[in-house]
Amino acid sequence: MLTVEGLTVAFGHHVAVDGVDLQVDDGHVLAVLGPSGSGKSSLLRAVAGLEPLRAGSVRWDGDDLAGVPTHKRGFALMFQDGQLFDHLSVARNVGYALRLRRTPGLSRRAIGTEVASLLELVGLGGYGDRMPRTLSGGERQRVALARSLAAEPRLLLLDEPLSSLDAELRVRLAADLRRILREAGTTALLVTHDQEEAFAVADRLAVMRAGAVVQQGTTEEVWARPMDAATALFLGYARVLENGAARAVLAAAGLPAADAIAVRRSALAARRADPGSADGDGLTATVLAVRATPDDVRLVVDAEGIGEADAVGAPGWLPAPGDRVVLRVDPARLAVLPSGPTS
Repeated sequence: MLTVEGLTVAFGHHVAVDGVDLQVDDGHVLAVLGPSGSGKSSLLRAVAGLEPLRAGSVRWDGDDLAGVPTHKRGFALMFQDGQLFDHLSVARNVGYALRLRRTPGLSRRAIGTEVASLLELVGLGGYGDRMPRTLSGGERQRVALARSLAAEPRLLLLDEPLSSLDAELRVRLAADLRRILREAGTTALLVTHDQEEAFAVADRLAVMRAGAVVQQGTTEEVWARPMDAATALFLGYARVLENGAARAVLAAAGLPAADAIAVRRSALAARRADPGSADGDGLTATVLAVRATPDDVRLVVDAEGIGEADAVGAPGWLPAPGDRVVLRVDPARLAVLPSGPTS
């Protein structure tokens, strides 16, 4: 396993990574999630041996890697642009890593068989003779992944591997990446700023902010229980509500009172208020703004006892500002925070 203890990286007076502790168990994928400038890529480069440590250690199975150069750590790096050799075919790109392994007795035929197997694994069977310039962005990243796996790394380091792809392709390839890593039994450390990518690929998450890891746990734990308001907002919660507003939403959801909650946009589902109904099964609100999307209708509402909040409506229903609506609260899309302040 990979163990990182007290890892600190500094550039002059600027501390990019500040005393980080992490562990990646054998066969698991850990995603380090954070905004630009949080220190996640510096952390990855330090694990790879590409950045010197000011303090702390990087260990593999208990062995300290201090002084072990990058090319002798047994790690493979995959970057966001793939860095393929454009003058080599797909098969020769993947086979290059096999030849670097210098496995005794590995014949040309054996290399070809292994390359074909890896291309099948990443969904590119039959692409061996293609040149990288003829491939789409997603296909190039699959080739880069096959080449990384060909090296049989004991740890695969992934630096924003899907960030250069469009949103729809990124979602599809993230699911494929998780399947491929599981089927290959590969231990991996992924750094990304994309919450959906991290949740789709990883077993565990570590959230970084200002050079430090502020929360880590399983994907489900971090998603359901962000440790503070800033983390919740970064993870995609729409708003943080405090005091009376938080208690009003929790009461409508049938949950115990708390001083602060993070609320996903879809936590509040709006429907047209029935003038003949007492609306006792939800919170009443007035629509402030409306924006239709292909999936739903996004609203900003002024809810009684809460104030301004985000909500969603059913596709095809388009209320107007000033309309009265009723909000139903989904408890599964709320997170109680241990502290209230958002700063």
